[in-house]
Amino acid sequence: MGMTMTQKILAKHAGLDEVKAGQLIEANLDLVLGNDVTAPVAIGEMKKMNVDCVFCKDKIALVPDHFTPNKDIKSAELYKCVKDFAEENQITNYFETGRVGIEHALLPEKGLVVAGDVVIGADSHTCTYGALGAFSTGVGSTDMAAGMATGKAWFKVPSAIKFNLTGKPAKWVSGKDVILHIIGLIGVDGALYRSMEFVGDGIKYLSMDDRFAMTNMAIEAGGKNGIFPVDDLTIEYMKEHSTKEYTVYEADEDAEYDEEYTIDLSTLRPTVAFPHLPENTRTIDEVGDVKIDQVVIGSCTNGRIEDMRTAAKILEGREVAKGVRCIVFPATQAIYLQCIEEGIMTTFIKAGCAVSTPTCGPCLGGHMGILAKGERAVATTNRNFVGRMGDPESEVYLASPAVAAASAITGKISGPEELGL
Repeated sequence: MGMTMTQKILAKHAGLDEVKAGQLIEANLDLVLGNDVTAPVAIGEMKKMNVDCVFCKDKIALVPDHFTPNKDIKSAELYKCVKDFAEENQITNYFETGRVGIEHALLPEKGLVVAGDVVIGADSHTCTYGALGAFSTGVGSTDMAAGMATGKAWFKVPSAIKFNLTGKPAKWVSGKDVILHIIGLIGVDGALYRSMEFVGDGIKYLSMDDRFAMTNMAIEAGGKNGIFPVDDLTIEYMKEHSTKEYTVYEADEDAEYDEEYTIDLSTLRPTVAFPHLPENTRTIDEVGDVKIDQVVIGSCTNGRIEDMRTAAKILEGREVAKGVRCIVFPATQAIYLQCIEEGIMTTFIKAGCAVSTPTCGPCLGGHMGILAKGERAVATTNRNFVGRMGDPESEVYLASPAVAAASAITGKISGPEELGL
C-alpha cells in the first residue's frame, strides 16, 4: 500500500523509503517550540541530562505568550527562566513581550514553518502548522527537552482519516464552523492518534486562516495532527512569509485510510459547541435563547486578520450589549498593527470592546478575562472544558468570530443573520 501525506513526511525525516502505521521511528526535527508554561519544565529536564547546549540555536522557538505580559510573580519567574535560557543558548527565535504573538499564529507569520517540515511543540495546538503541509504535533515538556538537546524525536507513525471537502461554504460559514462540525460528527476521540487529512475540491474555498483554524483544532478530535495538501494558496503564503525552502509531499493514490468522510461545505451552518466538550455541537438554528456575560474574540484558533475583519464588519456601527464584556485579542503584533492601519481597532473601541495585546489570556483561564461562577462566555477559542476559562461553574460556548461578534451585540448566542446581515 502507498503512504499518506503525513507518512511520507515522516519517512523522509527518518531516512526511510517507507513507513507504515504503527511503526516506531526516530525522525529529525526542523523546529522545536516551547512557551512560558512548558519551556521552563523542558529547560529543567535538559539540565538533568547534563546537556550543555541546544542542538541548533536556529531550530528552536521560544514564545512566552500564555501568561504574558506577566500577570503575577510566578509568571514573571517563568518568563525570566525562558529569557535566561534563550540568552545563554543564543536562541535566534526568542520573542520578547512587545515582539511576541500567540505562538501558533506567530510561527507561520515569521516563516519558521513550511511545507514538508517536522515540528514538535510543548503545546497541544502545535498541530496548527499542518495547514502549510507540514507534520506538526504537540508533545510533553520532556520530549521537548530531548528535541532541544538532540534534534530528534520518536514517533509512532499514525494511521489516517480522510476528510473529502466539497462545495462552497455560505457567507458566514468559516473554517471554525467546519472543524466544529467535524468534531461534532466524530467526537473528541474520533481521530485518536490519527492523522486528519483534508482533501477535496472544497479546499479552494478555504483561506489560509480557515485552514489554520481547522488544523489547530485537530487535537480536539484526538488527532495526532491535521494536514492540508499544498496548493497555490499555500505556496503564495510561504513565498510571502518565509525564507526557508519547502518540500511538497502528496499522498499516494493507493494510500490507506482507516475511515473516509465526505462533507459538503455548502450545507453547513454556523456551529456552536456547548459546554463542556467541543463535540457538543449545535447549529445556530438549534441554539435557543442562551444569554451571555462575555465574548472573547482571538486566540491561536481565531485571532488572525480575517477573524478581526469579520468581527469588525459585524460590529461596525453597532454597540456591545449592556452587561456584556467583549474582549478582542489580535494574535500577533503585526495583526494588531494591521488592525490599526485598517481602522478595525477604531471599530472595536467605538463598539465598546476591550482590546488586548497579543496573549493567550483567558483561553486557558490565564488572565484578562476570567469568568466568575455562573457566567457564560462565547469564545473563538478551542476548548470549553469544565473550568477552562475560570470558575468550574462557568460555561464556555465555542464559536466563530462571526457568531461571537453578533452575540456580543445581542447579548445572547446569535448568528449574523439575526442582525440582518
